[in-house]
Amino acid sequence: MKILVCISHVPDTTSKINFVESDTKFDVQGVQFVINPNDEFGLTRAMWLKENQGALVDVINVGLQTSESTLRKALAIGADRAIRINAEPTDGYFVAKQIAEFVKENPYDLIIAGRESIDYNGAMVPGLIAGFLDIDYVTNCTKLDIENGKVILDREIDGGKETLSGSLPLIIGGQKGLVEENDLRIPNMRGIMQARQKPLDTLEPFNFSPNTSTLKFHKPEPKQAVKLIDADNLDELINLLQNEAKVL
Repeated sequence: MKILVCISHVPDTTSKINFVESDTKFDVQGVQFVINPNDEFGLTRAMWLKENQGALVDVINVGLQTSESTLRKALAIGADRAIRINAEPTDGYFVAKQIAEFVKENPYDLIIAGRESIDYNGAMVPGLIAGFLDIDYVTNCTKLDIENGKVILDREIDGGKETLSGSLPLIIGGQKGLVEENDLRIPNMRGIMQARQKPLDTLEPFNFSPNTSTLKFHKPEPKQAVKLIDADNLDELINLLQNEAKVL
């Protein structure tokens, strides 16, 4: 079984976010980048399939050279090979199209992606890849078992859980629950040394142009001071809710 895990190179959630060039570009200075957490859950599950079923695990990223440190971490965790498509990941459509074109030439039985990345939270890429490749897709996936080519999955739905069965090839959008946080793997020295010997292939992008461009970024407005209204002054409370908060 061949597995491809899609890896996003995202800012750590503790990083202070700023923008430059008239707020048109993200300022990467001093920002720590990590594997997108939803992707890391998927990578950890892929490692289980590798160790228990002999699966071959590749990881792929659409990004510039700066993302190679994240791919090297994925190799140190245990992936067999890394592929970087050398392009700025400008939007979800562009990223999905690049990955789909690669997979057309290099088929996989299972593609695992995070349901969304923690930077833009678009939740677009895995579904678009599935559409481009015309293969089945399950998102919000919290359980994945494969035995004799049969796939059993759980996914979160409104108010509960849904259990599905299917067959390969398949793409899933994984999240916490696919593995738990305490199952995530920290690369050890042996893994780090082995990662240096594993292939990290850089490919030129396929000839597709992004469909969108960024006009401007802005941060959320600062939280305003809390207004305290006397419990007996209901008229003032109603006035503020109607005319200022506009929730009535």
